[in-house]
Amino acid sequence: MTRRSLFLASLVLLLAGGAPAPSVTLPALLDLLHGEWKAAPAMDYMRRVYSTDRFFTFPKFAETSRYLESAMRQIGLQQIEIVNAPADGVTKVGYWTEPLAWDVKNATLELLDETLSAQQRTLADYAQVPSSLGMWSGSTSKEGVVAEIVAVTPDNIGKLDLHGKLALTDVNPAGIKWLLVKAGALGSINTFTENPALANGRQWINAWGDDGWAYTARSTPLLSFSITPDQARVVRSLLQRGPVRARAMVDTRYYAGAYPYVTSVIPGITQEEVLTLGHTSEQGAEDNATGVAATLEAMATLQRLISSGKLPRPKRSIRILSMGEMYGSMHYVEHNRERIRRTVAAMCVDTPAASYDLAGTEYTFYMNPHVSKDFTDGFILKVATAHLASVKRPWHEKEFTTGTDTYMAEPMVGVPTVWGYSGSGVETHHNSEDTPDRVDARSLRDISIIDAAFLYFVANAGEPEAVWLAQVSESRGYGQVGRRSATVLDGVAGATTSPQLASVIRDANEQIDYAVDRETQAIRSVLRLVSESRKDTVAKGLNAAADRLKAFGRQQRERIQWAADQRARQLGVSLIAAHVQQPDPAELKIIVKRKRFGTLPLDDLPQDQWEGFPSGAWAAVPTIALYWCDGHRNLAEVIRLTRLELGATEFDFVGYFRFLERHGYVEFAN
Repeated sequence: MTRRSLFLASLVLLLAGGAPAPSVTLPALLDLLHGEWKAAPAMDYMRRVYSTDRFFTFPKFAETSRYLESAMRQIGLQQIEIVNAPADGVTKVGYWTEPLAWDVKNATLELLDETLSAQQRTLADYAQVPSSLGMWSGSTSKEGVVAEIVAVTPDNIGKLDLHGKLALTDVNPAGIKWLLVKAGALGSINTFTENPALANGRQWINAWGDDGWAYTARSTPLLSFSITPDQARVVRSLLQRGPVRARAMVDTRYYAGAYPYVTSVIPGITQEEVLTLGHTSEQGAEDNATGVAATLEAMATLQRLISSGKLPRPKRSIRILSMGEMYGSMHYVEHNRERIRRTVAAMCVDTPAASYDLAGTEYTFYMNPHVSKDFTDGFILKVATAHLASVKRPWHEKEFTTGTDTYMAEPMVGVPTVWGYSGSGVETHHNSEDTPDRVDARSLRDISIIDAAFLYFVANAGEPEAVWLAQVSESRGYGQVGRRSATVLDGVAGATTSPQLASVIRDANEQIDYAVDRETQAIRSVLRLVSESRKDTVAKGLNAAADRLKAFGRQQRERIQWAADQRARQLGVSLIAAHVQQPDPAELKIIVKRKRFGTLPLDDLPQDQWEGFPSGAWAAVPTIALYWCDGHRNLAEVIRLTRLELGATEFDFVGYFRFLERHGYVEFAN
């Protein structure tokens, strides 16, 4: 490099924020974060977000976003944006339809029975308990409406006359709304709860689309109420005596508005980014005001350490995104393709701060889907181990699951995303009992420090950190291959015939080869942290690690073969070659090309046209299969990989993808 080019390169670095950042070890980073994290502002962030989001209307979501903007400004974050995603019930982001905006002035539901006290007669009052009204509930006239209450089940809805009546249901009415619409119901009164022990708690009904989660322009404005277990017992006892009527007075409106989200950064030296996500627009303190608060205080802690010089400015920028779950993050992905391309990793923080003093509140860390196996899987577990051991708190690891913003790991988005979650002990998920007094500042500290450590270490990672992360992934790889081997060995021990043993050996080879391939991808994923000029050199070292993992896989296959030979001798049988079932010819011919990123909720197709297939918003098998569809693999290979990831399934893959193709969701390549 000439003196002039060296000068220009140095100038670029200085203008970008300084010289290349020095390395910071994980233990040193955690020590700094422990000393700097502050409980008071973190708890205040949680309470402030809860104070507006608990009403779950779009004007309140706007209030939340304005508060978050001011909080980010006070922290000292930069490039702060409030983005007003369209809430028009029409706009598509990925395969999802953005919701229609909704607001509430007031809503009450009162039993017309003079034998009850005034308190017993009042079943719902939005002003007192917002969750007593379902989100996106329809409206009545100013005078209200008097309607009979009829107990329904999913099986008897079609047999009842529900025109002008309120359906009392003990299943989440969002799941059967389309049936209520077909039956002509005026609306629903929900008695379903995830925790019946919360006698005065109301399950929050946050989904009211006819064919999916959110209410869209195609949806029907039915009334939606939610009552407590104690109230449900009163209503059901009255129904045993005869007809029961209630007066509903609801003043709500649907309109084309905005679904706002807020984003900002701690600037790094390069244009690459690391991302943390916490979703707003939920009624609960745990779910998910704590997630937003944890990410905010993680950013605030890092900003203080960087501003004071205790931490160097990282190589990559660290971005926070506070948005509505799925709808907000998908709009962000859709409209920031170049920024997403430069985002090397992400951590989602959802429902993360339950009491230390209750069982079932341990942290769980969810991994990337197998198609996107990555170094972040092993690394987040390293961070969790290092921090949670210091506070003597147990934790768990789980495979990828659908249903939140971790879809960003899928290949069409390409941002490896891990997720930190804790149970609440007393189950308050989507319940009016999910209140700030149940939040434990110690838990908030734990997830916030883990988030901050994950973000900063990856943001600042260069070649030395990449090499170490590859070693972490290699170590994890041995464990993953070993787990599959142990499962197969259990199958060997349980086999009682020669064909069973042969099938075990056949499956063993496939299982171990699959695990080696996936964990090899995780090892090699660290290359994105390495400069272009050094990639080839570092890749050679990674090839050696991959070779060691392959050798370990061969050892496991030999071990299984030896165990099978021993088992065959015990049974007095000879090993035979296992029959290999050939794929359906259709599976070999079909190559699926996806048209959009993310999951496929079918929210623009009436449910009576779903042909019995599930919504891909939540169902694991169709979602994982969709992620494996890259426009090159045939369906037989997609099915094989999906079963290797999730286990045996009788799902009708050919029927499902033909169904998607008929309705224009995907294309067939040939």
